[in-house]
Amino acid sequence: MPKIFAPNLAAHREFRRQQLMSAALELAVANGAQAITVAAVAQKAGLSRSSIYEYFSSSADLVADLVVEELEHYALRLTDAIKDAVDPFDKLSLWIAEGLRYVADGRHMLVKSLNTVTTPDYRKEDIAIGHRKLIAPLRQAIAATDIKDVAAALTYISSITDAASIRIESGNEPELEIRNATVFAIAGLRALGRN
Repeated sequence: MPKIFAPNLAAHREFRRQQLMSAALELAVANGAQAITVAAVAQKAGLSRSSIYEYFSSSADLVADLVVEELEHYALRLTDAIKDAVDPFDKLSLWIAEGLRYVADGRHMLVKSLNTVTTPDYRKEDIAIGHRKLIAPLRQAIAATDIKDVAAALTYISSITDAASIRIESGNEPELEIRNATVFAIAGLRALGRN
């Protein structure tokens, strides 16, 4: 019988799951998501290969959990950034700025790397839900303005933040790029609301 390192079996299972997730995350950060294999994660976590299958059906399933967990972290970060704002344009501005700070601090590279791994079909909906949670506060803020076509506004914001992300990743001064992208986006959104 394996030794339990927690007060009960459920807590032990969560401890082991987190241990495996941490090992996979370390591998992804150091060597990219392709380095996440059952053997590599087991070795990094100090567990047998077979023990991984008690928690994950495959390395791709483990990667899907990492993606979902990172999306939750990112959604909380964005929600926290806008929590005190009342004006919808202030919310939009803060959301865009925080999203670009996520790019500037380099954490988004983990998600980019993880997205190179094909996740199991049965996990795609979990990941889609995570993406929708990211956009929900943005969608709500746009809906609270005079902008009639929320979907178009979301597309424009996406294009602006994608361009700013590329500029930040290319070595441009992050805070300047964040400020410029935010000013540009908000001016465009305000004009869109007047049409």
